[in-house]
Amino acid sequence: MSLYRDEGVVLRTSKLGEADRIVTILTKRTGKVRGVAKGVRRTTSRFGARLEPFTHVDLQLHTGRTLDVITQAETLRPYGEALAHDYPRYTAGHAMLETADKLTHGEKEPALKQFLLLVGGLRTLADGSHEARLVLDAFFLRSLAVAGYAPAIHQCARCQAPAVRAFAIVAGGAVCGPCRPAGSAVPALETLTLMGALLKGDWASADVSDKRHRAECSGLVAAYLQWHLEHGIRSLRHVEREPVT
Repeated sequence: MSLYRDEGVVLRTSKLGEADRIVTILTKRTGKVRGVAKGVRRTTSRFGARLEPFTHVDLQLHTGRTLDVITQAETLRPYGEALAHDYPRYTAGHAMLETADKLTHGEKEPALKQFLLLVGGLRTLADGSHEARLVLDAFFLRSLAVAGYAPAIHQCARCQAPAVRAFAIVAGGAVCGPCRPAGSAVPALETLTLMGALLKGDWASADVSDKRHRAECSGLVAAYLQWHLEHGIRSLRHVEREPVT
């Protein structure tokens, strides 16, 4: 077995046998890794708490036949501690982890941009500098862009005309009047502007957006993400939405 080191964010864990755990980690250089952490469910484990979801860790692993073996783990940033007592941020964080997991399909395929987006998103959630749902929607949009599914926002997804009249998930985003398919949503112009601000990281504009436009944006972004993933994000059902007043 070969030995290697990497850093990553723990996405999820599952039990294995009586004392072991399978840990799924999105790493900086290797991509998504599934590793066995032996004995971590025992109370005497030295690094069990370091391999919980949300934790940014430095790892040493041995390459195995089916699963790699985690031999060392050192905490770099325990994002879970900052999120655990804030329900909106905690649930938004779980939706980020699940999305990152589903958007990185193959194991050990390079996914540096997705890793950097996840670390940046968790850091922003933890420091509380922006509303949790805005951070989550920005993460969704940028993750889709990295995966090649960025929605059209300011031009028609079909003909590139500048006059946008609707938003059609199946067409790839905003569409003009002539290209608009049946069943398209008709969001407010401010909603599309907010979506564009989140995609490019214009927080000055996003932070002053109206609650009703945030709610409309969240609905469109969630639907667009789940359509491209071809299955739902289970964590989204627990994410709090701001009431529209």
